[in-house]
Amino acid sequence: MSQLKVYQYPKCSTCRAAVKWLKEQGHELDLQHIAEQPPTVEELRVLLKNSGLPLKKFFNTSGEVYKELNLKDKLAGLSEDKQLELLASHGMLIKRPVVTDGKKVTVGYKDEQYAEAWSNT
Repeated sequence: MSQLKVYQYPKCSTCRAAVKWLKEQGHELDLQHIAEQPPTVEELRVLLKNSGLPLKKFFNTSGEVYKELNLKDKLAGLSEDKQLELLASHGMLIKRPVVTDGKKVTVGYKDEQYAEAWSNT
């Protein structure tokens, strides 16, 4: 199995479930604490490109920081660069976990999504 980088928050039950699932599949994991060491703007650019997802899918819309910054109303008016800067400066704004093998990326955790993305790698 492959080495995967996992941007995660250790206290998050979703992250713990994802890490457990990946380990059970035999993956080696490079775990990065998303709040203490969020991905840089450049790392986020690569993750975004490789994910094929719209940038708004990277935002943790149910998180406290998202609500405190009132991003529901502000996000659409911000440039991609400003949105990436926000994500890089507030790791808790990022929907987690983010998993990558350097080519593909998943954001969040669902069994079926992981089975499709990470079962045969």
